[in-house]
Amino acid sequence: MTNPQTEIADIQKGFEQTGYICNAHIATAIFLARNLEKPILVEGPPGVGKTELAKATAEFLSLPLIRLQCYEGLDEAKALYEWKYGKQLLYTQVLKEKLGDLMEGANGLKESMDRLHDFDDTFFSEEFLEPRALLKSLWAENGSVLLIDEIDKSDDEFEAFLLELLSEYQITVPELGTIKAKSSPIVFLTSNNTRELGDALKRRCIHLYIPFPDADLETRIITARVPEVEEGLRKQLVGFVQSLRELELKKTPAVSETIDWARTLILLHAQELDADLVRNTLNVLLKFQDDIDNVGGEINALTTKAIAAAK
Repeated sequence: MTNPQTEIADIQKGFEQTGYICNAHIATAIFLARNLEKPILVEGPPGVGKTELAKATAEFLSLPLIRLQCYEGLDEAKALYEWKYGKQLLYTQVLKEKLGDLMEGANGLKESMDRLHDFDDTFFSEEFLEPRALLKSLWAENGSVLLIDEIDKSDDEFEAFLLELLSEYQITVPELGTIKAKSSPIVFLTSNNTRELGDALKRRCIHLYIPFPDADLETRIITARVPEVEEGLRKQLVGFVQSLRELELKKTPAVSETIDWARTLILLHAQELDADLVRNTLNVLLKFQDDIDNVGGEINALTTKAIAAAK
């Protein structure tokens, strides 16, 4: 039997090969989700890698990624399945044309009705079903990674609808009955905490909170994602972003924005930070003009601090 710590370390290494740098806490959650067959509820600030974690898991395990983007008003018809009404209509037309042949030789009303009922069952069979994300994940022959992204943007009703799927890996279609997963998917639900999720949903999941990374982890992330950045500049830009996150901002820079800034500095052939360079590219890190204006007076001090700390 594989040592759990060895398997957790292998997950970390495997994720690193996909470009996703994670700590032991995240790797342990993936290990538990796979072995306990439980969904993972991933919470944390926007841009810390919640969605990327599901993508990296799919790549690491060589499984298809099936994504459901949540929004207000999302219902089961958009998330689970729809009937192929056009195909049903065409089938109805064919049935009308063949009705005489169908009823030929029928003895009495009961036998005629039985023949019609046989065709009625066909209308609501899998042949006429258009699967959406949730049903696709259950029908995946060799398993899948199901990403239910930003579950906090959906309604309470949709959250309640998910409970059967999250606890039993099955759903109920009124016309077909219960459909069980052919192979249990690995399910990720992400949340930016825009609303409080229900206890029933949380009980069914392993909880994982991803905070903003510390300087060491963010440096490793930049090394993996933007390897062209030289060590000195990498330390400076990470130090600057770390200091920026300590300020009162409408939107704190995410890891994805640190990566974008690193690519921006490479594009500009930057060798090290300076106040003018930071000022001209600050809009890559900050997305509100109020934040840019408020940070403007701190740029010289933050840049000097980042350069000094990198030495």
